[in-house]
Amino acid sequence: MRYFIELAYNGAAYHGWQVQPKQVSVQETITHALSLILRSPELEIMGCGRTDTGVHASEYFAHFDFTGEFPKGFLSRLNKFLPKDIAIRRIFPVADDQHARFDAHYRAYQYHLTWQKDPFRQDTIFHLHRAQHCDQALMQEAAALLLEYNEFLPFCKTGSDAKTMHCELFRSEWEFNEGEWVYHIAANRFLRGMVRLIVGMSISVGEGKLTIAQVRQALDKQEHLPKSLSIAPEGLFLTEVRYAFLEA
Repeated sequence: MRYFIELAYNGAAYHGWQVQPKQVSVQETITHALSLILRSPELEIMGCGRTDTGVHASEYFAHFDFTGEFPKGFLSRLNKFLPKDIAIRRIFPVADDQHARFDAHYRAYQYHLTWQKDPFRQDTIFHLHRAQHCDQALMQEAAALLLEYNEFLPFCKTGSDAKTMHCELFRSEWEFNEGEWVYHIAANRFLRGMVRLIVGMSISVGEGKLTIAQVRQALDKQEHLPKSLSIAPEGLFLTEVRYAFLEA
């Protein structure tokens, strides 16, 4: 029987979601806990996507197959066994052909940015002192420009194994609050490093290091930007994942 897991995690201590050789990952940590509690050493879990080292998820889904019965108080035991930076919200049965990665049709991310030093959020917001001098109107214009396109090679990290650069964007905008800025983006899929490169581009535009015309040219020609900036991972959160079968 197939089960979906809904969870959240602080990614500061992990080398991303996916299992990495000789590195601690979220996937490996959860798999180990599930395997021990369910006494199923061959158990494997599949996530809804890959998050990079240091990236967080306030909503994330994964699936696994299991033929036995869950022990009493299973969810509580699982959460107690897992470290404090991973929380399992629920585990529920789905159809055998439902897939956490391939059936997701909507994913949303937020990037949190501040110029005020905060000792209590050093792992969950990116501190960039010079950001306060950026032109907000230009940053918003750069974000809105992306909605005119559906091919995003300029915002795909070098070395990606993606077979297509096509993404359908649903949202791309900045929210400018007192002391904290948040970039919101949603799409059916994302390329490797895409959100951090977009945030970096917005900052470069806001600082006058890149022009809107240069960004448009890169998108029109599907070529890399002359000054590409991938911003730090700690401000990035996967915040929402949608499935048609859960919305019915």
